[in-house]
Amino acid sequence: MVMVERRARAPRSGGAKRRLSAGDWADAALTAIGEGGLAAVAVEPLAARLGATKGSFYWHFPHREALIEAALARWEETSTEAIIARLASEPDPERRLRRLFAEATEAVAKDPLEVSLLATAAHPQVAAVLGRVSERRIGYLAQLFTELGFPPDDARRRGLLAYAGFLGHTQLIHAVPQALPVDEDWTRHLESVIATLLRRD
Repeated sequence: MVMVERRARAPRSGGAKRRLSAGDWADAALTAIGEGGLAAVAVEPLAARLGATKGSFYWHFPHREALIEAALARWEETSTEAIIARLASEPDPERRLRRLFAEATEAVAKDPLEVSLLATAAHPQVAAVLGRVSERRIGYLAQLFTELGFPPDDARRRGLLAYAGFLGHTQLIHAVPQALPVDEDWTRHLESVIATLLRRD
């Protein structure tokens, strides 16, 4: 659920250029997607941004689609798997849930990538990764609710509702931010969302 901030590294001034890795290109592609969608992933503009040549790109990737695939895999790892792994150090499932909501909404407010990917969900490569990520995130949320004592079917329903709420907030943050509360009111709002999700009828 949580996005991590990526920055395409600027070339070093003077001296020899640093050799770029495939990860550098993937990060630059993710930044471009966040700024302008998949159409913004083009070799020459990315090379200019990185201070590299097209030859550097072709050293790592045979074509643009391979770069997109690598970028999406990197997003899947950093925005979902790495966060789940980090939260594992918190033994209390309710605290994990609260941390996840707070950190996720803060992260997507700073980075438009999630919205850009949702807007291009019809693209086959994006559709595949969105499907995996959504199922993983919903499954993780359902696991948290199961650990909190909810029956499996109810835990799954609450996990889906929590994820739908996250996506709704993500869209509003970037499209209609004035619809959302700010500062202390935002904190209270998130608390009310979590309280609703945890309510036992």
